Amino acid sequence: MSQTRKRQVGAFIHISLDGYYCDPRGDISFAHRPPEDTEWHEFVRGNASSGGMLLFGRKTYEKMAAWWPTPMAAQAMPVVAARMNNMPKIVFSRTMSSADWSNTTLVKDDLIVTVRRMKRETGPDVAILGSGSVVRQLVGVRLIDTLQVVLNPVALGAGQSLFAGLTKPQELALTNTRVFGNGSVVLWYAPR
Repeated sequence: MSQTRKRQVGAFIHISLDGYYCDPRGDISFAHRPPEDTEWHEFVRGNASSGGMLLFGRKTYEKMAAWWPTPMAAQAMPVVAARMNNMPKIVFSRTMSSADWSNTTLVKDDLIVTVRRMKRETGPDVAILGSGSVVRQLVGVRLIDTLQVVLNPVALGAGQSLFAGLTKPQELALTNTRVFGNGSVVLWYAPR
């Protein structure tokens, strides 16, 4: 990644066939893959190798910080765990008092103002993992440059919609697709 061009912001998020990024209780286990799903885990390893900076909302940060630093994570996905633990991270939260996961900066400032400022600066690209409400807010003001949506072969029936609450339509251009043997489809989008 070039340090001389303006930062790009990308997002990676799982959704169900009916468009939810989590169920009504905030559960995202529908997106988890068993360790023997080598095709999927090779894809995840490749995604994790791209470098940059990670950005989270509080809920996703807490889930990630509870998993990736553990010995179980290091055993299950050593390459991804190492990358997740070593990469610089930002968590946006007005309620957290500290962020103890390695290389994490807690930001209490306005999300949109901060990301808009970050995009004007040079530096490492930013990847948002999960964090559906963060993705929705940034898509709504056109601050996401690439959106990777993993469409999972499951219907949840209810939950939190990725794009609920948008005040105007957001046109996106499909730039790539990939179908996995587990039935998931990754769709890459960019703003039109």
